Amino acid sequence: MADRPYNVLFLCTGNTARSVLAEGILRKGGAGRFNAFSAGSQLKGTVNPFALKVLDSLGYPTDGFRSKSWDEFAGPDAPVMDFIFTVCDSAAGEACPVWLGHPATAH
Repeated sequence: MADRPYNVLFLCTGNTARSVLAEGILRKGGAGRFNAFSAGSQLKGTVNPFALKVLDSLGYPTDGFRSKSWDEFAGPDAPVMDFIFTVCDSAAGEACPVWLGHPATAH
């Protein structure tokens, strides 16, 4: 295990539901071991309220979520990611930014 929490980025096209759900689940389940983030390639502008309702009903955090571009995580000031997971087929087939640090990626 690293001497710091691993940074994990979940990608989906709109960053409205699937990637947000994954971020929320890992925020709680991986607290202290993982820092969870989510983003999308073609933003919808809002997080799906049903996704937040599902997280809340299962006891996961719902604060601070917003639909954000994966470009926020590709710049020099962004946290260096250890793992990047695409959680929808559309995002998996897109040309992704170059990720600093060469993180492990999976779909």
